[in-house]
Amino acid sequence: MNLLIIFGAKYLYLIAVAITAVSFWYLSRERKWTVAIFGVIDLVAVYLIGLIAGYLYNNPRPFVSDHVTPLISHATDNGFPSDHTLLVATLASILYCYNRKLGFIVFAIAILIGISRVFAGIHHWIDIAGSLGIAMVVTVIVYKLSRKHLYV
Repeated sequence: MNLLIIFGAKYLYLIAVAITAVSFWYLSRERKWTVAIFGVIDLVAVYLIGLIAGYLYNNPRPFVSDHVTPLISHATDNGFPSDHTLLVATLASILYCYNRKLGFIVFAIAILIGISRVFAGIHHWIDIAGSLGIAMVVTVIVYKLSRKHLYV
């Protein structure tokens, strides 16, 4: 069981990245440009909001605050928000804008990553929920602001 948790916490994000890359590959040339521009803007916006959120809310990692032994080694920095979950939830949100089925699949992967990182002892549930919320809210805002110009 620990091997599955470790895989989910450390490597599962690569599957989400691969799904996103393959789905992008099959878009038409014109659609690739609009999705790429939207995606880059969204990824940067989510990253910046995640940084700001991390400065505003400090949440020590479970192995620091609760004195548990993590399954994987990690720095003792702020755990909020979970970077792995934030990245995959952002990819899922972007995918959802042009392929709802794949968006749901990648959201499921983001949730599995979050669960794995909690069970691995390197994040609290609030870190995961915050990552999911930031990714979805920022993507909706970027989508609504860019929809008129990019036809996403």
